[in-house]
Parts: sequence; structure tokens; C-alpha cells
Amino acid sequence: MPYQYGYKRYSRKKGLNLTLLLIIINVAVFIAVLILQATLGEGVFNLIAVTPSAILAGKNLWTIITNMFVHANFLHLFVNMLSLFFLGSFLERLIGKKRYILIYFISGIVASLFFVFLAGSSMQNIPAVGASGAIFGLAGVLALITPKLPVYIMFIPIPIPLWIGVVGILVIMWAISLLAGLPIGNTAHLGGLLAGAAYGLFLRTKHKRKIQVLDKMFR
Repeated sequence: MPYQYGYKRYSRKKGLNLTLLLIIINVAVFIAVLILQATLGEGVFNLIAVTPSAILAGKNLWTIITNMFVHANFLHLFVNMLSLFFLGSFLERLIGKKRYILIYFISGIVASLFFVFLAGSSMQNIPAVGASGAIFGLAGVLALITPKLPVYIMFIPIPIPLWIGVVGILVIMWAISLLAGLPIGNTAHLGGLLAGAAYGLFLRTKHKRKIQVLDKMFR
């Protein structure tokens, strides 16, 4: 794994910044969707958002992937891209570009499938979009390979271990959606997180010595 050489040495390697590329693609898609909706109508959204009833009927199967690059509004896009920037930039350096992009897409796809197959009757016809499932996957990997990495979450003024922050955000979002009745894709977030955590566990088991180095860095 790339982090065996140390952060400074790895960071000097030249190559495409995948995190930045993903952010650019998400922003470009957001702008493109706005233009298409203005010219062709709201029906465009249904062709790229994942809807449980459609997938279960064997329709619009491509939306399992396309929804990962679509966002409902600017705030949705901004929050996800900010999270992607901080989590993705760090993880990309730790595990390398190939592993990084692989787990990003796997987590996003698993998140979509979780949303589809765990959707209740009231959610069957509700389309879902957003990169948050894939981003939770990145967080899941980090929660396993750098669980004690200190992070600041929301308005908490002191740093907390990353794994607590990740689980805490998932629980808080789930509680908010239940109490306020907001249409948050909690099952998608859970699916992405579990996919990332599974891969993080694999890395932790396979690369024990390298993980020990990270554990010493973030005690």
C-alpha cells in the first residue's frame, strides 16, 4: 500500500488528483442537470436519479451509478463536495489511486442497492441522488485504518476520534430524518459506510505492519 513509504514521499508523486476530478465532475453534472431541466423539463431528473420502484421493475438500471453524481440543490452539492475534499484527499494518499476510486464506486453502488432494497412502501417512488453514499464509504475505510484520527465534527469544539465522528453523524442524520420527517437517504448512507468499513477491515487484516504505523501516528 502507498502509505508504507510515508506521507511526504508519496505526496510528491505526480499524477491525476482523483478527488479533485470527482469534485469537478459532480459540479459539472449539477450545472448540466440545471440546464437540461430548464430546457427539457423535470423529467430529466427521473432518468438519472435512482428510484426503488423503477429498479425493482428492471427499469433505469443505470441510475444505480448516475445518481452518485447528481445533487438536489446547491447546499446538497456543497456539503457533499466539502466532505469529499477532506476525506477523499487524505484517503487517496493513504491507499493509492486505484484502491481509492474502486472503493468510491463500490460504496456508491452498494449505497444505491441498500436504498432500493430497504426502501419502505412510502419510499418506493421517491428518487434519490447524491454522492453521500460513496463518501460514507470513504469514511468507513478511514474509520477502520485510522480510527483514532482526531477530527472536528459540526459544532463540537474539541477533536474526537474519526470512527466516533463517522458513526455519530450517521446516527444524528437518521434521528433528524425521523424527527423532522426529512427525506434523507439513511439506508444509502449505511450501505456505503458498511462497504467502506468492510474494505477497511480487509486492509487492516492484510497490511498489519502498515496499519501499526498509522496507529502510532494517531494515538
